Amino acid sequence: MAPDALPGELLVPQPTLADFPDFVSIPVRIARHAEAWPDRRAVVCEGKTRTWRELDHRINKIARTLAGMGIGKGDKIAILAGNSVEYVETFMGGLRAGACVVPLSTMAAADALEKMLDDCDAKLLFLSDQYRALVEPYDARLGKLIPGGRIAYDFERPGWHDFETWLAGASDLPFELPIEQLDDFNIIYSSGTTGLPKGILHTHAMRDLLAVRFTAFDYDPESISLASTPLYSNTTLVAVLATLGVGGTTILMPKSDVVKFLEIAQKERVTHAMLVPVQYQRILAYPDFDKYDLSSFKCKLSTSAPLRAHIKADAVKRWPGRLIEIYGLTEGGGSCTLEANLHPDKLHTVGKPGLGAEIVVLDEQGKVLQQGCIGELAGRAQAMMKGYYKQDDKTRELFWYDDQGRLYFKSGDMGRIDEDGFVILLDRKKDMIISGGFNVYAADIEVLLLKHSDVVDVAVIGIPSEQWGESPLALCVRRDGASVTEAEVMAWTNDQLSKTQRLVGVEFRDSLPRSTIGKIMKRELREPYWAGRSARI
Repeated sequence: MAPDALPGELLVPQPTLADFPDFVSIPVRIARHAEAWPDRRAVVCEGKTRTWRELDHRINKIARTLAGMGIGKGDKIAILAGNSVEYVETFMGGLRAGACVVPLSTMAAADALEKMLDDCDAKLLFLSDQYRALVEPYDARLGKLIPGGRIAYDFERPGWHDFETWLAGASDLPFELPIEQLDDFNIIYSSGTTGLPKGILHTHAMRDLLAVRFTAFDYDPESISLASTPLYSNTTLVAVLATLGVGGTTILMPKSDVVKFLEIAQKERVTHAMLVPVQYQRILAYPDFDKYDLSSFKCKLSTSAPLRAHIKADAVKRWPGRLIEIYGLTEGGGSCTLEANLHPDKLHTVGKPGLGAEIVVLDEQGKVLQQGCIGELAGRAQAMMKGYYKQDDKTRELFWYDDQGRLYFKSGDMGRIDEDGFVILLDRKKDMIISGGFNVYAADIEVLLLKHSDVVDVAVIGIPSEQWGESPLALCVRRDGASVTEAEVMAWTNDQLSKTQRLVGVEFRDSLPRSTIGKIMKRELREPYWAGRSARI
């Protein structure tokens, strides 16, 4: 076990400056793009376009305005808004001024957002009208916002400054502030549903690596990347920052929509998209999918949740370009990539550790398990967060050290590594069902259920059992027009499961609750069954 950090030291050891000989911060990259190709499109959203020259000038104005308010190195600015050109400008302008940007989830409850705004020490808040109701209940209590620190993108209200008016007086001449590799870039709040979500603190070096490494996925200045998930999500930011970093064009969609996605992809000759699994499912299921010309695609990426093997196979068959699945934590550490087109026999996996990452599988005592054994995945890599902002105790809960004293992050995911080194992901550790003392993995049962011709979506959860402690229950979405009964699906499934895995029931649902980035909200599904009990929900 390595010692705790001394006062003034980083809790999570970071690479040395020598490890980043080619480091160029994203804001500096944007300035260089503005010089190299000033009239090319940089960002597009709903008919509004910024060329690289225009984007760079707007970023300068924002940085100068922030600096004039006293915002500098390490200060926090928060954004609560839908996808827009102005959102990107604000984010990049904050970075150029030396600030750390905090994109807030528009899916969070008002009380959770109040806690986040206090926790992150934000001095300014940029807000769009669509989400005013999430701020107004506690607006008067936001004591850490500085005078003039309430900026409205698209509404008028006493105490709030109009964004364009706030910006109008500033010069667009170059604003230059030295940015170091380990300076704070952003805080991304985890999707925790109880208590205070954890603020994941990233550095400029960690983010710049996206522009360097995503060239392996064919990102270049000719790339046209379509972003259809919210900008507060790390999933979205990864692709947007990579595109900005290499000088490609980012097209933003205010919200995900299958038809609009396909129309834009065809019209704009889109080359890249970072999508979440539910988007692949819905896009490929659209009856007119094959009528659209998607031949411009070079690479499609998937992350945030496991992409089902049959959906990967369908995408490889029907959607031009490479399909890459990325598995990893927002916190950084170990990550895996699966190039689905090259490994058709490994679509049930999330690929191999890549980009200098290392993955191990741990038992309950923290000992490394042999290949093929199931345990908790832990990983390390060059790209690892600084820590959870102001939550050193929560940061330490992630730690595991190997016999050389090297730090790994425990993932909370259960899985195993197969004989070829590919990682097979099972369940979140907290979602694992313990029935009669046996570990039951919902993912195994879900894979089987999706082979039923009348089941199009499914979530398996553990519910209370007097006899076994927990038992698996399947919540299924039927294919439109299907007449199969719950009892028939249960019998079909249990005939193919071991005794310890058998379902205690099947319930049909019209749909399953998902977050804005497509993760099934299993806690919400479990809650009614565990209400009033001491067991976890």
